[in-house]
Amino acid sequence: MIKNNLNEVRATLNSGVCLVAVSKYHPVDAVQQAYDEGQRIFGESREQELRIKHEALPKDIQWHFIGHLQTNKVKYIAPYITMIETVDSMKLMCEIERQAQKNERVIDILIELHIAQEETKSGMSIDDCLQMLDGGEWRDMRHIRIRGIMMMASNTDNVDTIKHEFAQAQEYFKLLKEKYFENDDLFNVKSYGMSGDYLIAQQYGSTHVRVGSRIFGNKEI
Repeated sequence: MIKNNLNEVRATLNSGVCLVAVSKYHPVDAVQQAYDEGQRIFGESREQELRIKHEALPKDIQWHFIGHLQTNKVKYIAPYITMIETVDSMKLMCEIERQAQKNERVIDILIELHIAQEETKSGMSIDDCLQMLDGGEWRDMRHIRIRGIMMMASNTDNVDTIKHEFAQAQEYFKLLKEKYFENDDLFNVKSYGMSGDYLIAQQYGSTHVRVGSRIFGNKEI
C-alpha cells in the first residue's frame, strides 16, 4: 500500500517540488517501506518518537522536525536533525544555534509564519517576523541557515480561503527575500501544503510539501 500511495503522490508533484513524507505516529516498519521505495526525507513532530526512529532506521535519512519545538528539546535532536521547520521565536533560534555549535554542525531552519485564520495554529505573525529580522541578531549566527518559511493553511473545505492563505505565504516569502535575503541563494524554501491541500499549494509556489496520510494512511501510534 505504501509503495502505491507514494508513487501516486510523486506523480502529482510539480518538477522540483520536494516531498517530505510525514511519518509521525507511524511505526518504524512503515518508514522503512517508504525508504525502500527511495524516499529519504521524513517529517516528525515529537522528539522521543523521532529519537527511536533515528536510532532504528538508515542514517542517510534526512529528518525534518515539523512540530512545535520546546527549547529544552533542541539538544536531543541537534546531533542529527537536517531541518527544523517550525522556528517561531528568536529564543528558539538562539538555542538551535547554541546546540548546533556544540555539535559542530550547521542546521537548516525555516521561519514558521501564522497565516491561517485558526488561532490554534502556531507560528509568528509577519509583523513579529519582520521585527525579529530587523533586530539583526541572526546575521551573526554561523551554525544555522535560514532557508525560508513554513506555514499551515486553515483546516477548511473553503478552497478560496486556502488559496488566499497560500497566496499570502508566497507574498511574504517574496517580501523577506527582497528585504533580508536578496543575495542568499539558500533562502529558497517555501514549505506549505499537506495531504489535503498540497495540490493547491503547488499553484502558489510551494517548494516543499508535507504529506502523511496520503502515503501512510491514518495514524497508528
